[in-house]
Amino acid sequence: MALDVELAEIRDFLARHAPFDTLPPDVLAELPRRMTVEYYRRGRTIITRSKDNHSLFVLRSGAVDIHDDQGTLVDRGEAGDVFGSITLVLGNPSTFDVTAIEDCLVYVLPEAEFRALTAAHPDVAHFFDEQRAHRMRGAVAKLQDSGSTSAMLKTGVRDLIKRAPITTTQDASIAQAARTMKEHGASSLLVMDGEQLAGIVTDRDLRNRVLAVGVSPERPVREVMTAGPVVGDADALAFEVLLEMVGRNIHHLPILEHDLPIGVVTTTDLMRMVQASPVYVVGDIQKQSDVEGVATVSARLPAVVEALVGQDASADDIGRVVTAIGDAVERRLITLAEAELGGPPVPYTWVALGSRARLEQALAADQDNAIIISDEATDADLAWFEELARRVSAGLVECGYPTCPGDVMATNPRWRLRLQDWRQEFATWLTQPVPDAILQASIFFDMRPVHGDSGLFPELHHGILARAPQSRLFLAHLAKAATLNEPPLGFFRGFVLAKEGDHAATLDIKRGGIGAVVELARVHALALGSPAVHTATRIQAAIAGGIMSEEKGADLTDALEFISYVRLRHQAAQVREGRPVDNHVNPDQLSSFDKRHLREAFAIVRSAQSAMASRYPTTFM
Repeated sequence: MALDVELAEIRDFLARHAPFDTLPPDVLAELPRRMTVEYYRRGRTIITRSKDNHSLFVLRSGAVDIHDDQGTLVDRGEAGDVFGSITLVLGNPSTFDVTAIEDCLVYVLPEAEFRALTAAHPDVAHFFDEQRAHRMRGAVAKLQDSGSTSAMLKTGVRDLIKRAPITTTQDASIAQAARTMKEHGASSLLVMDGEQLAGIVTDRDLRNRVLAVGVSPERPVREVMTAGPVVGDADALAFEVLLEMVGRNIHHLPILEHDLPIGVVTTTDLMRMVQASPVYVVGDIQKQSDVEGVATVSARLPAVVEALVGQDASADDIGRVVTAIGDAVERRLITLAEAELGGPPVPYTWVALGSRARLEQALAADQDNAIIISDEATDADLAWFEELARRVSAGLVECGYPTCPGDVMATNPRWRLRLQDWRQEFATWLTQPVPDAILQASIFFDMRPVHGDSGLFPELHHGILARAPQSRLFLAHLAKAATLNEPPLGFFRGFVLAKEGDHAATLDIKRGGIGAVVELARVHALALGSPAVHTATRIQAAIAGGIMSEEKGADLTDALEFISYVRLRHQAAQVREGRPVDNHVNPDQLSSFDKRHLREAFAIVRSAQSAMASRYPTTFM
């Protein structure tokens, strides 16, 4: 009878605490028989870091502290809390110490019973998966937590705008515009056509375009304004717009939200935030008069990445910086080539493909680019673009961007096409998909304009987005390719390492990690007709479109960030040591923290692949 009373007390206690409160009454009544009761005196270690744990602990009374492998207090457990599940879910050894800070009474469930319970009751399994997700997000935060992180990489442009834009009309006189600027203490004035931005006039314009050349101050301001000025987006980051401003040698940038101006930022506003920044690399690139000079400046990129990793900038932010510098290199090389060849015979757009199109470029990146040419081009005109591609590609090699092994470059005539031919190419991929061709073509669905005519790319892109959601067979082929690119994780959560070659005993962290997430996000975005190209933005689109839950989307985003950061830190170490940069990580050089959370990140990717396989059945393809 005493035993039954004790078991009933345990049952009643469990029924008041998650996740046991979701169990059916009969299961809850039987569970105490599977558990033992342990007593731990204050100061005793219950779970020891670097040692195996095979039990789930439920704290009945007392309190425990949980410390990570750096000795940092990460959690404090009180009555009703559970601990030990991380090792049961992710595998041993433990990366945490759990120590009693008061005398503790603990209910202990053996590993075998834990696995049977979670297998039979999805709600319980979900609860412990939530704990794992919390640890994943904590791991990402820990990697990035540093007081030295550059404010430039975290601050949004919206946060820099301190007042509404100062405006005037196109018909206002130059004198009236100058008085308005003086009254508001402004160095620039937005010139409006109704609610739309028509131009901008700055104090420099008043000096150079009015006073220096004797223009009457009674003339309308539209005659001296900069019409159709370069603008920034309110949701951009500060460093992105500063890169744009330095690259174009402009000092005032109107900021738009929903096509309406909400303010102006200046280079002075932005430069106050930093003493040194990657923007100087971009500025120096723009000043170079030959390929050799561009190559000299671009050689500073690895050091920039090393510094950013040292500042604990996020992998996403670093990817944007590397991309922006790559864009600047490519634009300058194109401009230099155009100057030597003469202006283009017809409009064209040079586009980036792959990781740089997604704003996710790292070190060790090769060339991926193409050219969209106006349909006006004659066969004779095409020779000009062939020579442009040859010169730019050779310049990129000199600047440290090797040629693409798959020949996905503008030097390949297959990827240097008129607009109508690009439309036909994409139509074939979408309506008559062949598995091998789809695998090779997937990179073209990550495309972003870098230089040239602003209208050609939207014409092509809008058509692709309109057709993709209806192209079910194409999406199924793409989904199959995404699910076959498995993370390097074995059945028992051990890493799968390369067995031979130059990279034996290492993890290809790009192919089955970063690449797998990229492919998953691409399929979801195209299925929704989303214009997003950046992978994290594509995941957000999948959440908004109901394809992926917010929880799973956050997990996948965190997994991508963690894997990407491990890669960048690996590459930064190679830079410091003067070794060639690659994507192959030796797990023996990772901390236990990194190994544990890398396994967890790979498991998240694998789970997302399983969900995709269910959404797009590919068994018989």
